[in-house]
Amino acid sequence: MMKGVSFFVTLAILALASSLASAYDPKFVNGKFCKDPAMVSANDFFFSGLNIPGNTRNKVGSNVTLVNVDKLAGLNTLGISLARLDFAPYGLNPPHTHPRGTELLVVIEGTLLVGFVTSNPNKLFTKVLNKGDVFVFPIGLIHFQFNIGETAALAFAGLSSQNPGVITIANAVFGSVPPINPDVLIKAFQLEKNVVKYLQKAFAPN
Repeated sequence: MMKGVSFFVTLAILALASSLASAYDPKFVNGKFCKDPAMVSANDFFFSGLNIPGNTRNKVGSNVTLVNVDKLAGLNTLGISLARLDFAPYGLNPPHTHPRGTELLVVIEGTLLVGFVTSNPNKLFTKVLNKGDVFVFPIGLIHFQFNIGETAALAFAGLSSQNPGVITIANAVFGSVPPINPDVLIKAFQLEKNVVKYLQKAFAPN
C-alpha cells in the first residue's frame, strides 16, 4: 500500500515540476487568447512599416520599433518577434535585458559596438559589428548596442519570444515608481547621496 502511495506522490511531484518548467519556458509565456479560427484573416499575420526609420531625436539617440504579439496577432504561441533598431551617429541602445527572449542581431548599415555581460562573475563579451555581421545576446543577460560611427546605423533583431519584454537598467534602478530608497542605491553603487538624488531626478518618468 505504501509503495503505491509513494508512486503516486512521486508522479504528482514530477507532473508539478514539469508544469513549472513549462511556465518558465518563454514559448509558454503567451498572455494572449487564441482567436476564433473562423475570425482569423490574412491581416492577423501582416505588419507594415519596418521600412520607416524610427525617431532617434532623443537623449540616447536610438529608437527600437518592436513587432511583437501586441502588434502582430499571428505571432501568438509561435515564440518569435522582430525589432528594427535605428541609431543616430553615436546613438546608444542602453544596457538592458529581455527577460523572456534571446536576441539575434544583424547590422544592415553602419558600425555598432555591442556586448553582453554574463551572470557572476560578470564577464563582458563585446565585438565591433559592421554591415552584414550577426551577434547573439543570450536570454536575460544585460546587453547594449552603441553606434560608434559618424553616420546613422540600422540593425534588425529577431527574438525568441512573442513578448520578450525589456528592462532598461538605468531606468529601472533610478526611475522606478515609487523610487527606490536612496540609501539602498547609495550603498549598492557606492555613490554620494546627492549623486543618487540627481540620477533619480534625471531618470524619473515624465
